[in-house]
Amino acid sequence: MKFTSKSKKINKAWLHGHINDPYVKAAQKDGYRARAAYKLQEIDEELKLIRPGQVVVDLGAAPGAWSQYLRRKFAPKEAGVGGAAVGQLNGTIIALDLLDFEPIEGVHFIQGDFREDAVLKELEDTLAGRAVDLVVSDMAPNLSGITDTDAARVSLLIELALDFGQKHLTPDGALVAKVFHGAGYDDLVAQFRKTFKKVKTLKPKASRDRSSETFLIGIGLK
Repeated sequence: MKFTSKSKKINKAWLHGHINDPYVKAAQKDGYRARAAYKLQEIDEELKLIRPGQVVVDLGAAPGAWSQYLRRKFAPKEAGVGGAAVGQLNGTIIALDLLDFEPIEGVHFIQGDFREDAVLKELEDTLAGRAVDLVVSDMAPNLSGITDTDAARVSLLIELALDFGQKHLTPDGALVAKVFHGAGYDDLVAQFRKTFKKVKTLKPKASRDRSSETFLIGIGLK
């Protein structure tokens, strides 16, 4: 019974914090599907990565907040009431996730596991030979709580994103990837430094303080 009571208190505290979170309130006001949109916005405002006309791949896209932000950047004069992603799209957005999400006008969605060869092939077929200007990855594995196992799962996803970037990014292209501080973090930073000319690490203000997440950004292939 003590465990149940404690769980209820934790859930109540989380719900209270979530409801009163300024980024959650902002997302509701601006029409974003999740507060995560502001993480990409902060990264973009800091590094000026997103410009109309680009080809962008959004990995781990569900529920779609990052694709929404990209969509609005590609049609800045066409945003509807509440920031709805509408109007003529100047650019290409290909979103991929294991989970389905509600369609976004002009965004090509692929449902599947990025770790599977068949899904990667579908993504490559959709690109039809076009080079990619930007890869954004909010992918995260289901965490087990076992440090070494979780570190390996995170590393695999980042390594796949790096490999995809090396094969498909333009010479000046960029990769934004969510990582977690802990086991394997330094190795991932080292891999980014081997792959890109410029590497930045950012923890947006929109990331929760208690979260160990941060974002690695690599710009310009070596």
